[in-house]
Amino acid sequence: MIKKFLGAAICAAMLVACNGKNTGAEGGDKPAASADSVKIEYATFNIRLDTPRDSMNSWQYRKDTVCKYILMKKLDIIGMQEVLHNQLEDLKAGLPGYEAVGVGREDGKEKGEYSPLLYRADKFEVLESNTFWLSQYPDSAGFIGWDGACTRIATWAKFKDKATGKVFMGVNTHFDHVGVEARRQSALLIIQRIKEIVGDKPAIVTGDFNVNDQSEAYQTLTGNEFVLKDAYKMTDNKVGPSYTFHDFGRYPVEKREKIDFIFVTPQIKVLNTEICQNPETPTGYLSDHNPHMALLEF
Repeated sequence: MIKKFLGAAICAAMLVACNGKNTGAEGGDKPAASADSVKIEYATFNIRLDTPRDSMNSWQYRKDTVCKYILMKKLDIIGMQEVLHNQLEDLKAGLPGYEAVGVGREDGKEKGEYSPLLYRADKFEVLESNTFWLSQYPDSAGFIGWDGACTRIATWAKFKDKATGKVFMGVNTHFDHVGVEARRQSALLIIQRIKEIVGDKPAIVTGDFNVNDQSEAYQTLTGNEFVLKDAYKMTDNKVGPSYTFHDFGRYPVEKREKIDFIFVTPQIKVLNTEICQNPETPTGYLSDHNPHMALLEF
């Protein structure tokens, strides 16, 4: 009984500490939407794969808090990274009302990490979805691209907002941590697929890009003739730290960087952004990355 009480208290403490600002439907300063506009609480979140090496920070100790945090924030769509199949099942069980698209990167089924898109089924309909591999053979499962160290993927969905009928695209990815050319080519491939699938309709790209905003991959995404903008830089209404990766608090604060991004096409307005500050607790963190959120309107 004491352990259960302490666990509940710790979970509550984490949620309160991460809730510097609720950008959800109950936020008092949330701007009013136009009658025909769509407002979406969008997020990118590397949840850290399930591995016993993480000891007290392993998934079994974090999964309930992660789900509670998503529900508390009323997130509409979340692009996640490092999600193993058992973790996806845990998320589905802990997030009633949410559905997911995505596959494992190793076989295009259930093996390896997913980069899934989770979404509120009451608000959005998925018209199409698929996954492509960040390699010279994007429609073939399991290939490692260019100078990359791992198999990498991008999962996408063409969404329809049920209230307005507006169609938009979400793309979620996890770039290679080694290959410079792999990251550059991955950026170009994602841009190409957006143009092929939705043309000039609104699109949002989320992911762990494994590099900061000074990198070639970032410049390729934001400097291309097909414009993608960094949502974090599109508003002064920011809450939370300026970094996302902290390695469960082990990385020195002065060296922490923002390597998780939300990119949007020019039709999309960014009303505010938030990066959750993960507080240290006896049971660990939400993840080794801070979730990054943005309130979008188009």
